Formats: sequence, structure tokens, C-alpha cells
Amino acid sequence: MKKYINISLIYAIGAMAGGVFYREFTKFNGFTGNTSLGKVHPHLFLLGMIVFLLVALFAKHCDLKNRKSFKAFMCVYNIGVPLTAVMLLVRGIVQVLNISLTSAMDSAISGIAGIGHILTGVGIILLLLSLRKAVKK
Repeated sequence: MKKYINISLIYAIGAMAGGVFYREFTKFNGFTGNTSLGKVHPHLFLLGMIVFLLVALFAKHCDLKNRKSFKAFMCVYNIGVPLTAVMLLVRGIVQVLNISLTSAMDSAISGIAGIGHILTGVGIILLLLSLRKAVKK
């Protein structure tokens, strides 16, 4: 259980850092429009901190850690969420600095972000499958 609370803490710190970066980076550059940077903070808080706090609560009452689907969740999800956050950060920096990207670079950023979202979605499904099996017992 402590492991999941520690992971939750790491995501919370990342979320707060993302929020501060968004606020300060846009202010420093005089940017007032919408940007993907504003989505880093809530993504990390909800998909990182809150999910792992819930996992910690379930882990206390269910045998999750010995399930193959839960082990797969831990791997896939903890790649997907940070990858998504990093690509939101990259996209946001490009937007704030008004960097002109080639079509290939723009597609690459979108593609990698899409992979992060897919991994996050697969992780959520794996977590739900783990919970369903653990609760049946």
C-alpha cells in the first residue's frame, strides 16, 4: 500500500510542477490563449495521484499485487500517463512559443501523444480487470 501512496505522491509533485510551469511560462512569454500546458496539471492529478490513491485503498482490501493483469497495469499505465504528460508539455511549449513545425514533426508529436493515451487506456482496462477478479474472491 505504501508503494502506491508513494507513486501517488510522485504524480502529485509532477502535477504541481506542471501547474506552476504552465502559469509562469505563459506569463513570462506574454501568452494569453489556450494551450496544452494547462492540461498537464489535471492529467497528472487525476490520472496519476487520484488513481493511485484509489489503487492503494483497493490494495489494502484485495490481493492485487499478485495478479498478472495488475502487474501489466503497473507497467503500461506508468509509461502511458507520463508519456501523455510529456507530450502535452511539448505541444504546449510549441504553442506558447509559436514554433512553426513541419507536418512530420506535428504528426510525430500527435502520434506519440496518441500512443501515451492508448497506453493509459489499456492500463485502465487492465486495472479494472484486476479489480473485477480480486473482488470476486
